Amino acid sequence: MSDPTPYTRAQALPALLQTRIVILDGAMGTMIQRYKLGEADFRNAALLAHPKDLKGNNDLLVLTRPDVISEIHDQYLAAGADLIETNTFGANRVAQDDYGLGELSYAMNVAAAKLARASCDKFSSADKPRFVAGALGPTPRTASISPDVNDPGARNTSFDELRAAYYEQAQGLLDGGADLFLVETIFDTLNAKAALFALDELMDNTGERLPVIISGTVTDASGRILSGQTVTAFWHSVRHAKPLAIGLNCALGATLMRPYIEELAKIAGSTAVSCYPNAGLPNPMSDTGFDETPAVTGSLMEEFARAGFLNIAGGCCGTTPDHIRAIAERVSAYRPRSRHDRLFSEAVLAG
Repeated sequence: MSDPTPYTRAQALPALLQTRIVILDGAMGTMIQRYKLGEADFRNAALLAHPKDLKGNNDLLVLTRPDVISEIHDQYLAAGADLIETNTFGANRVAQDDYGLGELSYAMNVAAAKLARASCDKFSSADKPRFVAGALGPTPRTASISPDVNDPGARNTSFDELRAAYYEQAQGLLDGGADLFLVETIFDTLNAKAALFALDELMDNTGERLPVIISGTVTDASGRILSGQTVTAFWHSVRHAKPLAIGLNCALGATLMRPYIEELAKIAGSTAVSCYPNAGLPNPMSDTGFDETPAVTGSLMEEFARAGFLNIAGGCCGTTPDHIRAIAERVSAYRPRSRHDRLFSEAVLAG
């Protein structure tokens, strides 16, 4: 299949969301763990003498073991994923400064997007296009919450620092061939606002307007994200960005996430809803580190689809290509969540 321009792909995804539930991939970290990589795998010739330990910096593998990341992308695409996330959850300068690698942030994002682009192009066909979602994680620092319990006003980052880091990351993802941006695992809405501000600034400066998906994380049974907002409050805080989709991921399995996805599905109007939960609860005795088998996760996501909650479905921590295959198979019989499709599509394409 010939490679369409990013703008053409950006148009194709909203159209696809009108016809069926779109499948997102699963966990990257879970899959990387299966390779049992050592410190040497996280170093290339330029990093042989780097003074800090690098093992566990999974984003760095796009430069040092791109074969591993490409294999994982391919496995998810073979399992039926339509959307592949770049391996860039922590590939921003704020996170990479902890490893002394902040200067590599842009290069990591370009490389990650190119790897995902190559895999998607390999698996794309005329009737099943595949899309690269440029992933922007929350960073290990928060703009709303003090890192010091004795000083509530203290902060270890600022809005401007986050905005600059996200701008650099997004520029790399765009230059590497991403079709859309995914601001995910949001535990602090102010961090997310910095990311959204940076994306809007980047797209104004470049003239390229790509879709944006926003995904928050409800941390516990309180139904709030870590910075204190309910799902409804979170939606109203970010809806100005006119996202392609709004959703939830991580922290909870599908069973515990259900009431919050239902709430989001009721209030999001013509915006699509995405959901990619963990594979249940952590379980160190499991092969994936989590409780749920692919059959269980697939069944739970089928129930969400039957209830009319979903436009995009996938998996987060503990999910594997087998989980994604099960989800894809189980939700395929159901129509996507009902929206005002014509107005929605026109709004997205108009930017």
